[in-house]
Amino acid sequence: MLKVAIGADDAATGLKNRVKEHLNKKDIEVVDFSHDVAGNDQIYPDIAFNLASAIREGKFERGILFCGTGIGMAIVANKVPGVRAAQCHDIYSAERARKSNNAQIMTMGARVIGEELALMLVDAWLASEFEAGRSAPKVDRIDYYDSLAHPNRADK
Repeated sequence: MLKVAIGADDAATGLKNRVKEHLNKKDIEVVDFSHDVAGNDQIYPDIAFNLASAIREGKFERGILFCGTGIGMAIVANKVPGVRAAQCHDIYSAERARKSNNAQIMTMGARVIGEELALMLVDAWLASEFEAGRSAPKVDRIDYYDSLAHPNRADK
């Protein structure tokens, strides 16, 4: 069973809840890192960093982060060594995030896209897998630069 972590700040709780419901109907296990879960009062940088760290540790195969634009969550998630997060706003970007960039995390903006589009993006992203091929050396180079930025990484 696919295990997906999700997280949202206060600007995107409604969209996150709709996507969470959608994933649950597909029998996908969802763990919620959001600010509104169990009295969690963290702001979006905390949520993104904690979720991305859990991805890096192998606790989840994929993660989805939501904020007003999706930009802030992507910036923070990409600070975690070994994690690739991509902001998605259309089907093509959602598919390419996985197929070309092997992104483990997608981010979306609740103030940028509507619910139905968000559900389509999630489905497209989850259905896509890394194709390697011409993209493999590029992703390897991303990992190389990541290792330069984080020379003490235990898993390099």
